[in-house]
Amino acid sequence: MKLPTSDAAAHTPEPPAHRVRLPRYTAGPLRQVARRLLLALLVMTATVALVYTDRTGYHDNADDEISFLDAVYYTTVTLSTTGYGDIVPYSDSARLTNALLVTPLRVLFLIILVGTTLEVLAERTRDQYRLTRWRSALRDHTVVVGFGTKGRSAVQTLCATGLSKKQVVVVDADHKVIEAANAEGFAGVVGDATRSDVLVRAEAQRARQFVVATQRDDTAVLVTLTARQLNRGANIVAAVREEENAPLLRQSGADAVITSSSAAGRLLGMSVQSPSAGAVIEDLIQQGSGLDLVERTVVKSEVGRSVRETDDLVVSVLRGHRLLPYDHPDASPLQATDRLITIIRASATPTPAATPHGTGSIPPPHAS
Repeated sequence: MKLPTSDAAAHTPEPPAHRVRLPRYTAGPLRQVARRLLLALLVMTATVALVYTDRTGYHDNADDEISFLDAVYYTTVTLSTTGYGDIVPYSDSARLTNALLVTPLRVLFLIILVGTTLEVLAERTRDQYRLTRWRSALRDHTVVVGFGTKGRSAVQTLCATGLSKKQVVVVDADHKVIEAANAEGFAGVVGDATRSDVLVRAEAQRARQFVVATQRDDTAVLVTLTARQLNRGANIVAAVREEENAPLLRQSGADAVITSSSAAGRLLGMSVQSPSAGAVIEDLIQQGSGLDLVERTVVKSEVGRSVRETDDLVVSVLRGHRLLPYDHPDASPLQATDRLITIIRASATPTPAATPHGTGSIPPPHAS
């Protein structure tokens, strides 16, 4: 099957159901009116200055002198295209100024007056230009499929750990959901994410990672298969409702699978037995408050040292594809290529090499 390329997607007309929608940042109506009035006044001021500076080149039927008030009067009737003809330019310099400067200012003045109409007419061109710029600049971004409770929480966690909203693209079949994502500052694509052309609209072939948070497990499997077909190297994290479907998702290409119902059940059970332990786990998975779970590289001063000799509280050591508990005999001494899963205070400044746990494109551990 031949998949559409990024360039082809950029120039192919988008079906309404699969249209990319970028967030809009619009000012209030009073501010827009004030802005247009200010622009109109600036155009009038510039025209008055031009006319009054070259006032000797104009002729007034009432008298031969052009006063400042005459310059203002001539400007108003000229910009509004009324043109009574009582004041006219007769010198070569005045006529040249009218042809090269006053006429463009008149056109600009009319554009400002009918700006609302022209804005509607130019909206498609402007949106297409924004979309082209967005496509050309989008690299190594995160595609979030599904913007319900799970998808929204995942995006909030990613943004809390430093991911820019401009690097997130939401895909959902409900246009109202995409409008909600736009309102929060995220770009969105309306369409069925199980179709490759919809994911191509989200530039999935250039994405760094995918978050699959659909409502149905079978949909999550199809989305994962499609995403993996488009992007072999991306990190795909998917959520399922039933634990029995997790192996199928891994076979479909997911690097990590989270069973939402089982995870919530385990947290509930832990909270029943030990409310404090449940509160700590909830705090760890909520980035930006209390304690945070952070994945970082080993700094030079830690190479060759024991896990217990590091400044942070180390939970696990990621060595290649092995995830070693902190007390594993092979975890120490630390190696330069290791990555540490640590617990830090949210207010603490992490190491420059630190990345929030789960946000990097590190291959998932396959053996302990």
